[in-house]
Amino acid sequence: MNYKVYFAKRIADSLDEQLTEQQAYELIETPKYASHGDLAFPCFTLAKTLRKSPALIAEEFAVKMNDPLFEKVEAKGAYVNVFLDKAAVSKQVVEAILQQGSHYGDLSFGKEQTIVLDFSSPNIAKPFSMGHLRSTVIGSAIANIAEKCGYKAVRINHLGDWGTQFGKLIAAYKRWGDESKIKENPIKELFSLYVKFHEEAETDKQLESEGRAWFKKLEDGNEEAHRIWKWFRDESLKDFSRIYELLGVSFDSYNGEAFYNDKMEHIVHLLEEQNLLSESDGAMVVRLDEKELPPCLIKKSDGATLYATRDLAAAVYRYETYQFAKALYVVGREQSLHFQQVFSVLEKLGFDWAKTMVHVPFGLMLKDGKKMSTRKGRVILLEDALKEAIALAKQNIAAKNPGLENKEEVARQVGVGAVIFYDLKHERTNNIEFSLEDMLKFEGETGPYVQYTYARSCSILRNAQTAVTNTIHGLTTEESWKIVKLLASFPSVIEKAYEHLDPSLIAKYVIDLAQAFNSYYAHTKILVKDEELNSRLALVQAAAIVLKEGLRLLGIETPEQM
Repeated sequence: MNYKVYFAKRIADSLDEQLTEQQAYELIETPKYASHGDLAFPCFTLAKTLRKSPALIAEEFAVKMNDPLFEKVEAKGAYVNVFLDKAAVSKQVVEAILQQGSHYGDLSFGKEQTIVLDFSSPNIAKPFSMGHLRSTVIGSAIANIAEKCGYKAVRINHLGDWGTQFGKLIAAYKRWGDESKIKENPIKELFSLYVKFHEEAETDKQLESEGRAWFKKLEDGNEEAHRIWKWFRDESLKDFSRIYELLGVSFDSYNGEAFYNDKMEHIVHLLEEQNLLSESDGAMVVRLDEKELPPCLIKKSDGATLYATRDLAAAVYRYETYQFAKALYVVGREQSLHFQQVFSVLEKLGFDWAKTMVHVPFGLMLKDGKKMSTRKGRVILLEDALKEAIALAKQNIAAKNPGLENKEEVARQVGVGAVIFYDLKHERTNNIEFSLEDMLKFEGETGPYVQYTYARSCSILRNAQTAVTNTIHGLTTEESWKIVKLLASFPSVIEKAYEHLDPSLIAKYVIDLAQAFNSYYAHTKILVKDEELNSRLALVQAAAIVLKEGLRLLGIETPEQM
């Protein structure tokens, strides 16, 4: 039960519809201090309609608010403060979680609707760097959250597998490439060629022309160019799939940029039909003056299509294929203008569904305060970072629990989980400074801390050697109450995380829950055999269920021993 909704309903009922339930809900606050109650309603907005002082209204309200779930209701100045009945609410919340298990917090507002998410989308023939981590884990977590809200999520990896860079890479391969070296270590060698091309191009102006010529051949269907390009793509996908498996991320579609090569003329035709194309310095553009946006480039002066044309074709194809209720593009904030232009062009074409398309921007992953750059070779490879995180996790586990079985598996769960959690605990739009040391701390606001708390709860339940029953009473201490209130808020946190498309709300929530649980553990003898033993164990189990589900939504596994 959402107790804020319950309180709002009681307020609306007692006011004889002078305030709707929704209006009351939006006014309710959560007091900063526990001594001021669990929920508070400010009466200022009612003073005008009721023609009384807010303090007098609060006093009258406090008298009316008799309810079995309210332990105490008091007027404090202009506020009505409600103290929930700890025993009754604890019983309701814990019993609901034990009964629903991992389905606790499931929401249904997305039922029978599809949401498509475009995320990760690395460029082929380039290493998967830490710079790609953000889109990958944010997109995957939002997809999980959307499914928790009832949607069918379609995960799309719009691979960067087309463009002038592939002409450059083919030119570099033809000049300096060694086929046997590439077969042995494809991405490393291709990356070296890519970096070398840009270094040499600074002095050798002929190189850029060669790159353009090879891309023209590729666009024209030249057999050699296409064979080399396909080889680069296949090798890249093998490499990426290994990293995705390590991260626990999956996709429903790998249709990249090349997939839309034969679908772009249809878009150009639609734009021509509706007289939306105009010429600008030999190029074809769609003017967006009414949105105060620069013109959207559709075709270059040489007739080549651009990213925008491809994204327009992709959007139309996806709507025709999936009939989505919402389409999300989890792409860095530097692409904001591009998506504003693409969505605006789709609206001008008369597609009503264009209004359901959302760019989900995020900040950069920085190294020493600077943006990572593949072209300049200033990059941290994601696989290297994950392997190092796993090795460090293994060291930490060996020091804390040398007798632990399946150390390798737990080290993988903790190392990978640490990297994912470090990214997702930051608000999506903030920049992040890369730091493996900070990621892997077992104390503080980290993934290993939350995982360790979950493992501790599993250990308590194992040591109890008794089945937990759904018969709850007691649970009235301040420490247990903090946990119960957090558990009760889990469904609304999920809803808010979806609404804001921000997994950090769930990451911060599981940190708060882990801290509340550890405080409870420090103050309470849980395994004492008395009449409230089952209730305490039930609370531990409820917390474990929600910690596990919260981490699952973030894409993080939960070892039962650490």
